[in-house]
Amino acid sequence: MERSVETMDKIVSLCKRRGFVFSGSEIYGGFVGSFDYGPYGVELANNIKAAWWQAMVHREPNIVGLDSAIVTHPKVWEASGHVGGFSDPLVECKACNTRSRADHLLEEAEVFADEKMSVEEINAVFDSVREKISCPKCGEKQFGSVTKFNLLVKTNLGNFKDDWSADPAYLRGETCQGIYINFKNVLDSTRVKVPFGIAQIGKAFRNEIAPRQYIFRKREFEQMEMQMFVAPADEMKVYSLWKEKRMQYYLDLGFKPENVRWHEHENLVFYAKAAFDIEYNFPFGFKELEGVHARGDYDLTQHQTFSGVSMEYLDPYTNEKYLPHVVETSVGVDRTFLAVMTEFYDEDELCGEKRIVLRFPKKLAPIKVAVFPLLKNRPELVEKAKEVFALLAEHMRAEFDDNGNVGKRYRRQDEIGTPHCVTIDFDTLGEENPLLKDTVTVRDRDTGEQTRVAITELITYLQ
Repeated sequence: MERSVETMDKIVSLCKRRGFVFSGSEIYGGFVGSFDYGPYGVELANNIKAAWWQAMVHREPNIVGLDSAIVTHPKVWEASGHVGGFSDPLVECKACNTRSRADHLLEEAEVFADEKMSVEEINAVFDSVREKISCPKCGEKQFGSVTKFNLLVKTNLGNFKDDWSADPAYLRGETCQGIYINFKNVLDSTRVKVPFGIAQIGKAFRNEIAPRQYIFRKREFEQMEMQMFVAPADEMKVYSLWKEKRMQYYLDLGFKPENVRWHEHENLVFYAKAAFDIEYNFPFGFKELEGVHARGDYDLTQHQTFSGVSMEYLDPYTNEKYLPHVVETSVGVDRTFLAVMTEFYDEDELCGEKRIVLRFPKKLAPIKVAVFPLLKNRPELVEKAKEVFALLAEHMRAEFDDNGNVGKRYRRQDEIGTPHCVTIDFDTLGEENPLLKDTVTVRDRDTGEQTRVAITELITYLQ
């Protein structure tokens, strides 16, 4: 399907209607930048995380997992540079006091502002196009100067002073810092040797000035990150390998090649050797989905300096001591969720009826199979359907559905992406044809084709 604002509206509507995503605190009027995953959304998000974990940990012999704390010692964020430099350019409308990200307003004026620009540089760019920029809320063009706004979220966890804000802790702004500070722990407690990686899935928090584009940019979000620790001389070779692996991951999930592309960072931070983003063709255009970065030894150096604990690695083969360099892959669960919804959303016509269908690959589908009794007012059909549901539920995520006619149930399952529907009918009971006793009708989501399958063969057929 062609991507457009209308496509986004359809996806948002479907997500609400079918229980994928709800606005956060909706009964109180919502809370900007906050969303809740509903019954099918949490299943899809969990499947996205499971697919990533399988690819990054279970299938990689030298990568291990970690689940580090959300709140760490405040010095972690001083060492990482977040306390001093983790900020976005903020500009306020003088007419209505709405605060916006200056770089986002510049984008709409087709002007690029790099995140690593100084305040003076961004102000110069902003001043040059002020007459082209309007407030997204009131439409006026009365803006103040651009300032830097730190995105770290402060907390008083463990601090019981009245004026705790003078000495705060922080909700983590990214998950990777928990990996860096546990580098030695993992190294000392497992059999890994450089090169090895540590993977983590977890929540992160950023006080975004202007969350936007649905779940693409949130204040509370979930990351899937992997840090590969390598010998300095091997950094770029390993980096190239992971670039290839990460792009192939999306193609293997079923993404069309024309919907993913590479974008090279033009202005690298001083310590980085290379940085590329995998961009996805969202309904609002190509935007960053995942970052793959060659970070050098900056992160371990910083934590070694601020903690006073050596992060050096002794190579058991060469007897050489060095600080490992880091190759990072970083992707958001929420952005992947939106990319998956976009990629597999489709509209077609089946048996003369228009329908919406989510053509999820089987491993991502929230529900793998739905089980129906042909009629809900026939106890013998319902009982048999529940037996089949119990059998399948032992092996896969199944759903029992007896609400409405079978056609409506098919459409409902199409809209949540269920690959197969199993119907228990009178042939299953052997009432009309004894040869068909203990067989069921299996309907394929994508084609609508129906196949008769013996209950004893059903698990193998569906897996």
